[in-house]
Amino acid sequence: MSIDSEADRAALVAVGHVVKLTLDALEKAVRPGVTSGELDRLAAEVVARHGAQSAPRLVYGFPGTVLISINDEVVHGVPGPRRVERGAVVKLDVTLEKDGYMGDAARTVVLEGATDTAHKLAACAKAAFEQGAAAARAGVRVNEIGRAVAREVRRWGFSVAKGLAGHGIGRTIHEPPNVANDYDPLQTDMLTEGLVLTIEPMITAGSGGVAVGRDGWTVRTRDGSLAAHHEHTMIITTGAPVLLTA
Repeated sequence: MSIDSEADRAALVAVGHVVKLTLDALEKAVRPGVTSGELDRLAAEVVARHGAQSAPRLVYGFPGTVLISINDEVVHGVPGPRRVERGAVVKLDVTLEKDGYMGDAARTVVLEGATDTAHKLAACAKAAFEQGAAAARAGVRVNEIGRAVAREVRRWGFSVAKGLAGHGIGRTIHEPPNVANDYDPLQTDMLTEGLVLTIEPMITAGSGGVAVGRDGWTVRTRDGSLAAHHEHTMIITTGAPVLLTA
């Protein structure tokens, strides 16, 4: 969506704040032995307390409140009985609806005992996000975001997860434009002032190939390599974008 009023902006700020609070609570609770289902129940409590609801459940019928993906799971992991182990790489992805507006953000949490590659991968996802955000200015083509993200990911020696991208957001989860994590010469959309979108590098330590698991939701790396994810919802301006979920 594109912001048309101060009421739009205030509502997006409000839902973005609940997204951040939920991620804060989840990150604090991630530890060896906790199940992804227990984390999801914690998220549900925080979300309800602040008058919001799970957007993936609302829009797509997702069987959980938030998306929790572990190790080789890139995104869309379904919460359940799986226990987080020492050294795990946990992706927390929270998309919420409040008063008709939506916000979306993700973090990668690397637990004690993880490999150097795991720590490096998480740092790369964040750095790639920052490079993508730095390219996101009104008057610039959307594909410059993907160019900046991919350049940073490759500089670290990792790969962009193929086929996964950021997106416009606002009144529903996925709105135009598609915000690829690599340069797409056919993407000719321009960034405009007031446009609301997500930038979300999803990267792997391997080839970048991914596949949807048997549950029909969870996206994993084909080669079993670790994955990381970093995301914020933002408003495009003529200068630096305004991060709504930071």
